[in-house]
Amino acid sequence: MKKKSLGINALLNGLRSALNLIFPLITFPYVSRVLSVEGIGIYNFSYIYVNYFLLLAGLGIATYAVREGAKYRNDKRKISTFSSEVFSINIISTIIAYLLLIISLLIFKNLHNYISTILIFSLQILFTTIGTEWIYTIYEDYSYITVRSIIFKIFSIILLFVFVKTPNDYVWYAGITVFSSVGSNILNFIHAHSFIKIRFVRPINIRKHLKPILIIFASTVAVTLYVSSDTTILGLLKNDYAVGIYSVAVKIYTLTNGLLGGLLIVTVPRLAMLLGNERMKDYTILLSQVINTITILIFPIATGLIMLSKEVILIIAGEKYLNSIFSLQIIAMALGFSIFSSIFDQCVLIPAKRERFVLRNTLITGVANVLLNFIMIPLISYDGAALTTVMSEAIVMSLNLGSARDIVGPIIFSKDNVKNVFSSLIGCLGIVSVCFLCKLEIHSLILCIIVSVVLSIIVYGIILIFCGNEIALFYLKKIKNRKNQLL
Repeated sequence: MKKKSLGINALLNGLRSALNLIFPLITFPYVSRVLSVEGIGIYNFSYIYVNYFLLLAGLGIATYAVREGAKYRNDKRKISTFSSEVFSINIISTIIAYLLLIISLLIFKNLHNYISTILIFSLQILFTTIGTEWIYTIYEDYSYITVRSIIFKIFSIILLFVFVKTPNDYVWYAGITVFSSVGSNILNFIHAHSFIKIRFVRPINIRKHLKPILIIFASTVAVTLYVSSDTTILGLLKNDYAVGIYSVAVKIYTLTNGLLGGLLIVTVPRLAMLLGNERMKDYTILLSQVINTITILIFPIATGLIMLSKEVILIIAGEKYLNSIFSLQIIAMALGFSIFSSIFDQCVLIPAKRERFVLRNTLITGVANVLLNFIMIPLISYDGAALTTVMSEAIVMSLNLGSARDIVGPIIFSKDNVKNVFSSLIGCLGIVSVCFLCKLEIHSLILCIIVSVVLSIIVYGIILIFCGNEIALFYLKKIKNRKNQLL
């Protein structure tokens, strides 16, 4: 099989992540103004609730399939057998998830106000399973799903402006959200046959797959506890208004986190393959490049989001969501902890088959997060939920770093990486100065953001080069070489 370029893969998956960012940036300002704060609260509560059952249906299979399937991808018979068995397990877990969802709707009467949006969001469970997107990740083929995303996002934007026109149209908004995210997954399943033959099989070699799948699933459940429990507990202890206010901050945070995560995820199958084949030198080089590149991206993005939080919220959501400014500023500080935790988790511990450490670390964090939410939310409401997210991400990052220290320690604590971190932090001071001056002198929200971002990138880049940042110098050299080739 022809080896895919990590640079092209990162570009394609980055484009797909950017589309996932641009779609809400186009739609959410419109939706947040058309729907009431309570309507946004109902929408987000239903979305989070269904995500628990989506998690059960997924069962950690995608992560397991990428890790193990990457070793078989050059053997069509083995990868077809492996994928069919994993897909069959996924079908069974999906049926169980739907049964439990129906039972919960029958038992809990207070869910009846959300039943229409919950049922619509539940379509994601089936279509995510059928989509088998993990096959495309195994083969590092991001072109098809990127093109598909573009087409369905465009259709979804059109549908949004046609059908969402009143405060009660949050049900339509839920349906359009499902369509935009998983609407084409039947096409994914059909197209996947160009790689392998995948079907439901019996009997399944359940003993071979179940233990690692369940360990990864338990870890994912624990992650969900500290990622989603804040919204759930906020809804239980406060009201739909508090959920609606907090949801704006979470939406912006999640979009930014997802964009950075999209650049990271393309390296996972390659790292899994290198580690699985014991090519430690190549693995260490690639992992070092990932860590150094993420370092110079994450700090300025978090800094810019904190500095421009008011302007971003006014543009995306409007004046009635201004109470979410401080929540956004708080939760933006979690970006660095979250992304580096993902590196240690997805790029080191899972490929190294240390999922038991991931389980332990996420369980500890999940329990801590739930307890912190019950303490902080009654005190400071949605700002407390944001603060617990930061604390939880810091805890899980520290635990994952400790579990992977023998592999990542020499990279993280190397002289070059410390220098890169220091130069990035100095560059962030430049970003703070630029944003502060732009906010003083420019009164147009959109113009202020555009000028702040452009000048911040320029100032940040100059500071990195002046401080001798290796990654900045590397890309500067590539730009010069490309310019010379053109001349």
